[in-house]
Amino acid sequence: MFLKEFEIRWNDLDANRHLANITYLSYASETRMAYLNHVGLTHKDLHKKAIGPIVFNEQLFYFKEVMPDEKIRVSFELDGSSEEGTFFSFVHNFFNNKGENVARCEMMGAWMNLSTRKLTPLPQEFLNRFEETHKTTTFKTLTAADTRRHGRRPQDLK
Repeated sequence: MFLKEFEIRWNDLDANRHLANITYLSYASETRMAYLNHVGLTHKDLHKKAIGPIVFNEQLFYFKEVMPDEKIRVSFELDGSSEEGTFFSFVHNFFNNKGENVARCEMMGAWMNLSTRKLTPLPQEFLNRFEETHKTTTFKTLTAADTRRHGRRPQDLK
C-alpha cells in the first residue's frame, strides 16, 4: 500500500485546534498526486497526453481527532476503475502516530482530455500502471452509472 506522511502545521488546524476538514481533502489530493508520480504518471507525462484527473465527489469519515504536533500518514488504494480507465475511485485512510485509522476519504473521478474538455479513457501505457496498483478488497469495475450513485443534478430532479 502506498503511504505519504504529513506533519501537522498550525494552518492545518480549525478553530477547535484539531485537523480541519479541508486539510483532510488537501492531504488526500496530495497523496493521489504523489502516487501518480510514484508510478511514473508525472505532471509532464499528463501534460504531453493533454489529460488530467477530475474529481466527481469526495466523502470524509472521521473516527478520531488529529491534534497539533502530530504526524499523519495517508494511504492510496484503488477502489474501482472502468475497463478502459475513464472512471476511477480511490480510498485514502488516515493513520496517526500510533497507527490508528483516524479518518477515511472515498473519492470518485475521471480522466479529462484537456483539449476537448471531455472525459477520455486513460492511455493504455498509463492504464497498465494502474493495473498493478494496490486494490481494496471491495474493488469493482466501474461504469458511467456508478459515477452518479451519490447524487443527482438539480435538472435531473424535474
